[in-house]
Amino acid sequence: MPEASDWRASRSKRVQAALIPRVAYPLIAGLGRTFRWRIEGAEHYERVLAGGRQPIMAFWHGRILPATIFFQRRGIVVITSANFDGEWIAGIIERFGYGTARGSTSRGATRALVQLRKTMATGKPTAFTMDGPRGPAKVAQPGAVFLAKITGNPIVPFHIESARHWTARSWDQTQVPKPFSDVAIAIGEPFEVPGDVDDAGLEARRVALEATLARLEDRAKAMLAAPRA
Repeated sequence: MPEASDWRASRSKRVQAALIPRVAYPLIAGLGRTFRWRIEGAEHYERVLAGGRQPIMAFWHGRILPATIFFQRRGIVVITSANFDGEWIAGIIERFGYGTARGSTSRGATRALVQLRKTMATGKPTAFTMDGPRGPAKVAQPGAVFLAKITGNPIVPFHIESARHWTARSWDQTQVPKPFSDVAIAIGEPFEVPGDVDDAGLEARRVALEATLARLEDRAKAMLAAPRA
C-alpha cells in the first residue's frame, strides 16, 4: 500500500500533520523577521515577471527554510512529497502564501509536473529544490529543466547563505539561520531551455544549471564576507 495511504489511516498521524504547521509557522515567521538580508540579483526575478513570463525558481534542498521566508506571499507553487512529511511541510508553506503540487522526483513526478504545467499556464510561478527530496546533495534533478522546456518559462536559480546558522545532520545539511543573522541571497540570470531541445540537450542544460547553482553559492558566501555597506 502506498505510504501516503498508510499515514492517513492513522488518526495520530493526521492530528500531527494538522498540529505541526500551527506550531511551526509562527516560530519560523518570527525567526525570519530577525534576518538581515543582503540581496543581489533581484532584478532578474523582476525582469521575468515584467516580460510576461513566470519564473521557475531553482535552489538546493538544504536552504528551504530561508527560501520560504524570502519568497513568501508571491503565489509560488512548489512540489511537496505525497507522504506524512510532505503533508505537514505543505501545511507550513501554505501559511506563507505558497501553493503545493503533490509528488517528487522519486514518486508522482509525472503527475506533479503536469499539475505545475497547468499552474504556470494560469500565470503562477513555481519552485524546485533541485536535489530533493532525497539527494544526492547538490546534484540537480531534471524536473525544473523539463518544465522550462515544455512551458517556455525560464529558470531563475538562486542560493542563500547565512553568516550564523545551525546545520542539521541530514543528507542535505539543512541550514537554519540563527536569530539576527546576516543572510545573503544571490539570484542568477534567467536560465533558458529551448522548446526543441533533445534528451542530450536537456542533460547538458541540467549540468549547466548545476554549475550555475555552485557559482551562486560561492557568490552568496562572498557577499557575507564583504563589509556591510
